[in-house]
Amino acid sequence: MLAPAILVLAAVSVIPFVSLIVMSFSHVRLLGGVTLTPAGLENWTTVFGDPATWASWLRTLEFFVLAVGSEMALGFGVALILNALRRSRTIVFSITLLPMFLAPITVGLLGNFLLDPTIGLYSWLLRSVGLLAPNHGLLGQRETSMVAIAALDAWEWTPLIALIILAGLTSINPSVLEAASLDGAGFTRTITSVVLPSIAPILLVALLVRSMDAIRYFDIVQITTGGGPASSTWMISQQLQQKVQATSLDGVTTLIGQASVIGITMIAFSTIIANLFVRLLSKRERDR
Repeated sequence: MLAPAILVLAAVSVIPFVSLIVMSFSHVRLLGGVTLTPAGLENWTTVFGDPATWASWLRTLEFFVLAVGSEMALGFGVALILNALRRSRTIVFSITLLPMFLAPITVGLLGNFLLDPTIGLYSWLLRSVGLLAPNHGLLGQRETSMVAIAALDAWEWTPLIALIILAGLTSINPSVLEAASLDGAGFTRTITSVVLPSIAPILLVALLVRSMDAIRYFDIVQITTGGGPASSTWMISQQLQQKVQATSLDGVTTLIGQASVIGITMIAFSTIIANLFVRLLSKRERDR
């Protein structure tokens, strides 16, 4: 009975992954059909010896900290507000969730429009208060481009974090909060001593979900900055795409082998993060 399901699983996951490993040790030619020739460790040594690849990983880490950090903080705040609402919660909740239903390409195009140095609303507002020089845009400056990209991602996905955390907040027993109040615990003490420990597993799940997306972030960067200016938003996904589309000096052999190496490292990094979160969740369950 399980054989068909196992075959489907192998077709959609195992076989492509094995193919990725094979290509990482091969020179790949596409002219006249796909041809693989052994390359040994050449692709691996080239990728791991490439400063541009390491730089793209560092920028990915920078984006990860900015975007996921702000989403977790803002999502927690939004969830607290929604949880405190007694009237119009459904309406406010529905409006709050709207950004996450937009396609990334739509968010990118909207970001281009709102942050345009000439006609962008946000650019005009920042210039009005003296935070942005004339004819300068947030997406066009090395110092602000990554922050702008992270802000667009936070705008789109903070509602998802808020939704996950709100589910955790509603599961807290009201009697626990009442007991904390009777003991004289203020708002801050209640949050740090009661709420956060109670929803810690939920926070880990939310962090895991966004971490997986942040590592392979591509769409909005490609639409808004294309990895620029001066490679300031060039992340590992852009590096992967460049390798897929490029050829070696002979003009025939592709760099798909090097792209496969990058893809494998991304999978490995994602797996390590996922296992870390699973271990943290398991440890917390054992300690309870």
